[in-house]
Amino acid sequence: MTLDRAARNTVAYLLARRTPEGVWEGRLSSSPLSTATALIAFAANGSDEILIARGREWLSKTQNADGGWGDTILSISNISTTALCWAALPDGDCASRAQDWLRKAAGSTTPEALSAALRQRYGKDRTFSVPILTALTIGGRLGKPDDAWRQVPQLPFELAACPHQWFQWLRLPVVSYALPALIAIGLARHRSRPSRNPLAHALRNALTARVLRILFAIQPSSGGFLEATPLTSFVAMSLIAAGLGSLDVASRCLDFLRRSVRDDGSWPIDTNLSTWLTTLSINALADGDPDVLSIDDREHLADWILAQQFTREHPYTHAAPGAWSWTNLPGAVPDADDTAGALLALKNLGLRDGRILEAARRGTRWLLDLQNRDGGIPTFCRGWGYLPFDRSGPDLTAHAIRAWTAWLPDLENPDHDRVHAAIRSAVNYLQRVQHADGSWTPLWFGSQHAPLDQNRTFGTARSLLALRDIEAARAAHSAGVRWLVDAQNPDGGWGGAKSVDSSVEETSLALAALSEVPDAALDAPLKSGFEWLTARTACGTAFPSTPIGFYFASLWYFEELYPVLFAASAFERYSRRPPAI
Repeated sequence: MTLDRAARNTVAYLLARRTPEGVWEGRLSSSPLSTATALIAFAANGSDEILIARGREWLSKTQNADGGWGDTILSISNISTTALCWAALPDGDCASRAQDWLRKAAGSTTPEALSAALRQRYGKDRTFSVPILTALTIGGRLGKPDDAWRQVPQLPFELAACPHQWFQWLRLPVVSYALPALIAIGLARHRSRPSRNPLAHALRNALTARVLRILFAIQPSSGGFLEATPLTSFVAMSLIAAGLGSLDVASRCLDFLRRSVRDDGSWPIDTNLSTWLTTLSINALADGDPDVLSIDDREHLADWILAQQFTREHPYTHAAPGAWSWTNLPGAVPDADDTAGALLALKNLGLRDGRILEAARRGTRWLLDLQNRDGGIPTFCRGWGYLPFDRSGPDLTAHAIRAWTAWLPDLENPDHDRVHAAIRSAVNYLQRVQHADGSWTPLWFGSQHAPLDQNRTFGTARSLLALRDIEAARAAHSAGVRWLVDAQNPDGGWGGAKSVDSSVEETSLALAALSEVPDAALDAPLKSGFEWLTARTACGTAFPSTPIGFYFASLWYFEELYPVLFAASAFERYSRRPPAI
């Protein structure tokens, strides 16, 4: 049977993508945005001419036909990436075409027009608009330095000197994990165009040494903040612009960038998503044949996951011990989604020893302590609150519900009672934020061709998996199923929303969620969906990627393993679909 063969091929393909260490590392898309920021940092430092030349050549080869750039080579042009690439390139044909694109997008390439267009894109969240304006200033695209720095809002870097417990009340203009950029960019702006307010000027001067010590203390041993090229580049170029390029922090940032450049001269947005991909792969494989991983494989993977759990308070976000991050590298920061994924993977490996149970209990408590007052789960820190990535998200909340539910039988009081209460609160949150049409909008994944860039297919599929067995949420679950069925394209696949081109990622997510529903009315949508998936993956042997991920404000990426592991989960869930009621 073709479907069975596609399922077997997909699982074999996923297993073959393990590293020699026996885990999954994947490969993130190369990013014009990341490449541009790295080039601006090196140019500001007056170093690494060969790297700059190679990076500029890569940008010229990947410029879109319209003269702009998107965040990946598969992305449509956007103002942020095009502006950064323009700043990273010397005057010439590529830069001229980029300038023409920006002129059409912003109405003009004057500093005022570009600044207004970028502020409009990001709204009150300055996490990305201020770094981009800083890079344009340092790259010389906003005019003379004194005039250019006027376009860069002064970030209150002095607030970084406050006790971290105050951050939830200070309403910082950037998200929690952008603290290094807050410090470095704020210093660059202060030193280049100081405040005329004598008290503010004096306070910032007085606190400079202290915030620089904080910046040094939170820099990981790899030198890369969050293992992210853009964030690390913004810190490096800003310190250099502030006359602080000789500091160890700046040198270590540049060393990280040198180590992470690819052979073709490009940079990805992050080093890798190894922990996230490993746990997702385990969970996908666990949806089918329990013997697909040998006992040795499972023991090794359990040991590896346990080794990634944070056992100390994180120096960056001050997160308590017990969580996981997306990578096993030094720039990792604990977060909700990866903690839930790791907890599910440990459960799905089917091993029960004291170490695993204790790790699961610590992870479960960490998620409990992270839950917001609204019942939802944020990404990094409870109570940071009002900016997008520090608010509760349906996808994160649904993932936490699944992790709590999986480990509930192994918990003792008071954890058992706390988890019951947390699940009720989280379910209520999902019901409140469900759209009237039955869908949910996720926080960390988008669709560049969908309205408002919202990937409601992802958000709805993830929420349905969490609510499938919760009696109190039956109406919400049924509404979500109806939305997902209605969003199916005529070709049988799904995109990020109705009428958006089908992709392997979104089709697989939708099929995985619908395969859990014991309803004969879904037989036809499932049949046509799996026919599309089987054909699109060449019967489980080829997996084209689509930009699906949001990261660090509105920054797209794709990951080569996403279509593989999502498809594997869909095939495996369908193979054990419950009988229709």
